[in-house]
Formats: sequence, C-alpha cells, structure tokens
Amino acid sequence: MTASTERFREFKMPDVGEGLTEAEILKWYVAVGDTVSDGQVVCEVETAKAAVELPIPFDGVVHELRFEEGTTVDVGTSIISVDTQPGAGPVAAAAPAAPAAPEEEPQGRQAVLVGYGAAPSSTKRRPRKAPAESAPKAAYAAAVQAELNGHAAPAPAPAAPAPAPAAPAPAVVGSAGAGAERPLAKPPVRKLAKDLGIDLAAVAPTGPGGVVTRDDVHAAAQAVAAPAAPAEPETLAVPAAPAAAVAVARETRIPVKGVRKATAQAMVASAFTAPHVTEFITVDVTRTMKLVQKLKADPDMAGLRVNPLLLVAKALLVAIRRNPDVNAAWDEENQEIVRKDYVNLGIAAATPRGLIVPNIKDAQAKTLPELSKALGDLVSTAREGRTSPADMSGGTVTITNVGVFGVDTGTPILNPGESAILAVGAIKLQPWVHKGEVKPRHVTTLALSFDHRLVDGELGSKVLADTAAVLERPKRLLTWG
Repeated sequence: MTASTERFREFKMPDVGEGLTEAEILKWYVAVGDTVSDGQVVCEVETAKAAVELPIPFDGVVHELRFEEGTTVDVGTSIISVDTQPGAGPVAAAAPAAPAAPEEEPQGRQAVLVGYGAAPSSTKRRPRKAPAESAPKAAYAAAVQAELNGHAAPAPAPAAPAPAPAAPAPAVVGSAGAGAERPLAKPPVRKLAKDLGIDLAAVAPTGPGGVVTRDDVHAAAQAVAAPAAPAEPETLAVPAAPAAAVAVARETRIPVKGVRKATAQAMVASAFTAPHVTEFITVDVTRTMKLVQKLKADPDMAGLRVNPLLLVAKALLVAIRRNPDVNAAWDEENQEIVRKDYVNLGIAAATPRGLIVPNIKDAQAKTLPELSKALGDLVSTAREGRTSPADMSGGTVTITNVGVFGVDTGTPILNPGESAILAVGAIKLQPWVHKGEVKPRHVTTLALSFDHRLVDGELGSKVLADTAAVLERPKRLLTWG
C-alpha cells in the first residue's frame, strides 16, 4: 500500500440494513477542513426505509465531500475522503495518487460497514474521445441542425477541411446541435439536470475546462421557465419554445425516491402477489370510548398515550391469540405457511417523508401500559423521521388508522410478507338501535384485508368478529385477554 493510500481514507456509503442498494444524502454535519473522530456522525442519509445518521469509523481531517446534499448514492460508493495524517505535508502532494486506488482493489464487491458495496470497476469514468474525432461528427450534426431549422445545408465536407481542427472542444460540449461528446459535469450536476428536465448537451459550460456547473444548469432552467423573448427573424422557424415554457410552468415533477419509492414498489408487489380479501363490520364502540376516558384518569396510565387506537391494538392482539393461524406468512419458495408465535404489530404512520409502517416487537407479551408506551414512542419517533430500518422490519400484522382523516373505512393493501391488515375508520356519533331504542352511539367501521392463500373466509371472519366484540364490550379483555 502506498503512502498516499495510507494517508487518505475513503468512507463508503454503507448498507444500513436489509440489503438496501442506495441512499440519499440529506445533510452533511461536517465540512472540508473539519476534524473528525472515530464514531462521529458526519451525515444523515435517507434510505428506502428511514433516515439514518452515519458515523465515520476513523480519525482525521475532512479532505473532500464527494457528493452534495440531495444526491442519491449507491451503496459502496465513496462519499467522503479523510486525511488521516494532516501534519504530513501539503495535501496536494498526495492527492494525485488517489485515482489509482480502484485499480489495485479486487474485482469483487467491496466490504463496507454493513453488507457489501458495488464492484470498483463500476465507478470508472468512460475514456474521453480525442478532439480530432469529434470535429467531423460536429460538422455533420451542425449540417443536420441547419437543415431542420429550414436553412440551406453547409457545403459538403471536402470544401471545409481547414476550419475543422480550429473548432474548440468546449463549444462542441455546450452546443445543443453538436452532440459529439458527452458533456462534462460532476454526478450531482447531472442529477440536478435530470431532475429539472434539462439536457446537459444544451447547457453552455462556464466551469474550468468546459465543465458544466450547478449555476449553469439553474440558469438554463430559468431560461426555459421564463416568458419567451420577442423572436428575432432567424428564430421564427422554432415555434415550439414558448409552448414548452408554458407546459413547464404549469407542471411540477417530483422525483420518486426514498420512502415513497419503496412504498410504491411494495404495494405493487403485494397487490399483484397476494390474493386480497377484505371484510367489513360496523360496531358500537361507546363503551370503549368511556373506557378511554377512565384510563386517562388512571394513575397507572399517567403520562402515557391513551386513545382509541390503543384499545383497538389490544383488541386485535386478543383476536390473534384466539385465532393464531391468522398470524402467518406465505413461503412461496418452499410452498409452506409459516405461523409466527410472536406478533410484531405494525402501525401505519404518516410522516413528512411519506407513509411508513414501524412495528412493535413482541406486542402480544406487553401489558396495556407497556403497549401504550410502545405506541407513543413509535409514533413520535416516526414523525421525527428517526425510525430505524430494524423497527420497520419483521412485521406480522398491521393496523392503519384512516379514521384520523375523517374517513369511514377503506380496503387496505397488505404489507409484503404479512397475512392481515386492519383499517380503523372514523368514530362518529350516529343513531343506533341499543336495547330496543334508537340512541346516539359512538360507531365505527373496521375493515380487515387478509391473504386468501393462508387465511380463508372463516378464519378472517372470526378475527374481525372477535376484534369488534372486544371493542363493543371491552370487559371481555378481562376474560379473553
């Protein structure tokens, strides 16, 4: 190993859990020149499951941040370079040796903090073509563009041999019609251009050596979105520009990534893999609402989160205990039904980054105060965006409370790998026949979706009916729970 590779160490994007392949850098906590120590958090990243803080595993001084905030980076890609010997001399003397490091690494996947990253060969830049090769292609592209604009094509190639070598390479990179070379730009700038719908080949570079910068991309985007200037005679043949500007101004494109991307993929996989069945029941929960008020005044529940969702969760756990076959998973590869002797109860939570479903581990073994505390911690952590990937893994059954949005009911889609999901509708005062008289009662609708491969109609109906029975008469918790 050379002195330069010993001095400069690269911290690669780790696999923070469950074989994730990429993560977005949300925020850097350090800058170039900052001193870092082993275990210090240097950045926050968002995976397909949650936001995670990354600690660096060695000491030194930050030499370079490889990517800007908002960039999605593949697992195994270096995100920060650290000078581990800051007193060894000028940084510039050791820096040129860094590009040679990937060639010395083995061709297989590289070990990171957790799991393995991409093979080093995938990060090599494509060799740049010589300028002499690009000149004939540029002349040809210019002739085609001139013909599309309604002008006479330039003279044939033999008539202009001398001027061809004089064409500067940066002009070819920044010209929309040339297209002979791939525009020079750093990965974050390419991603920015892609997100804004800007063709880098049409952006005039201002960076050193003809490199397209972020300011160049933003300037191009503003030019597209701005009202079209009065057309000059030579531009009358291009009427599409104003229409494109109007279309851009009336649309907003949002990249699908992180939690939203993972949710979309999971729901599509679940909907087209597991045969869903949904059953509904409307239940009088007046007694449950009264019990909620009593529990709020109970000293044993002081400081805990007490609401109807807590008793819904307890009722579902009682129903699962009475009907354990519903707490199972389908093993497609081995063609087996895997019944779980534990309940990791998922609770769907709406967060600024999208809907996530963390779960309470071994919920079946918790007392009512313990379940209340676990629910409170789960919800507050989710809203702060601090839910760990482990908290969202291994769920067996889920509850989604659509009632908080004033919705009466719905047909929830199963989380992949789970057998059932219970939707709780809004609790409203409604006319209800109670003891032979029509009275105002608190009423809600429950909807249970289940995987019909392992839960038949009888089993699903029993689980839903038992859950409703506990909510209608919560004293059953004393005998059934």
